[in-house]
Formats: sequence, C-alpha cells, structure tokens
Amino acid sequence: MNLPMIVGLDDGSRTVAGAEHLLHQVVEALGSPAGVIGCTHFVRAGALPHVACSLALPGAAGLDLTRLPEGVSEAEGAALAAAEHAARDGGRVVLFPGRDDLPGTLTVGELLARTAIDRVLVLAQPEPPADDVVLVTNDHVRPVWRDGLMTLLAMPAPGGRIAPAEVPNPTPCCADHV
Repeated sequence: MNLPMIVGLDDGSRTVAGAEHLLHQVVEALGSPAGVIGCTHFVRAGALPHVACSLALPGAAGLDLTRLPEGVSEAEGAALAAAEHAARDGGRVVLFPGRDDLPGTLTVGELLARTAIDRVLVLAQPEPPADDVVLVTNDHVRPVWRDGLMTLLAMPAPGGRIAPAEVPNPTPCCADHV
C-alpha cells in the first residue's frame, strides 16, 4: 500500500478562511494532484492562537515540494497539523476526493459512495442516519477526523432532512448586541 506524504503548513492564519485559502493556493501550486486531502487545525500553542493546515499528498514522489510558499512548513503549528492528520485524530477536512462533485441535495448513501467521507453522524442522535436520509449540503461540507474516520457531523433540518453542522457563514458571537 502506497501511503501518502503528509505535509504540515502554517503561515499564522488567524481565520479559518485564511487557512482554507492557503490550502487552495498550495494545492494549485502543486498542480492540483488527484486524491489530495487537506485539513485545517486549530493551534493553541504559542503566543497567538491560529489555524494551521495539513495536506495528504498521494504519490508525492513526483511532486515538486519546493513550490510550497516559503516558511509555511516551518512554523510552529505545521508539525502539530501534520501529526493530527497522520493520526486521523484532529483536523477539519476542507479538501477531499469527491468534494467538487457534490450537489446541493443528496442522500447519505450517495454522499458516502461519491466521496472519501467514511460516515455521517447527527448531533445528539445515537445512531448514524439511514442511507436514504436526505442531506442538504448548502454547498459547504467540512467533515472532521474522528476515531480515525472522516466523519461529517450533521444536524437535523426541516422535513426530516439533515444538513452539515458547520454552516457556510456563521453569525459571529455577539453580532446581535454590539
């Protein structure tokens, strides 16, 4: 079995959006190789909390890793991000096989068949949803590594459907009473 190379990246991004942008930039600089899995990781070590990234690069032997932006693999969160990703013990998955072909609505069974996602869990429900349960993606699917599996956390939605627990543009805390 050919294991992917896992690279940690840390440019000190203060936001998830900034870290996601870094992931997309690096994957593009590497020629958008197939099968990449890219994650964001919250780093609490050091002076300022921030978001680091990790990339699993299948077949990395042919990739020119000198094309990575300077310094991003040497910052303090890079090693943490790479270790969490390698252990499948932490990280919010942004890039994964099948992500670009997801429609706005599909069943849980279709999601599992089309993507690298291993399972779906609905918050506060003891059992995974049935394969025929409809998932409304809102064009924003961000699974996490949990128990070694790429897991999409979902929440109940109207009409017996479910939706990813992470929403695309969350309202900032305190936005309604500033």
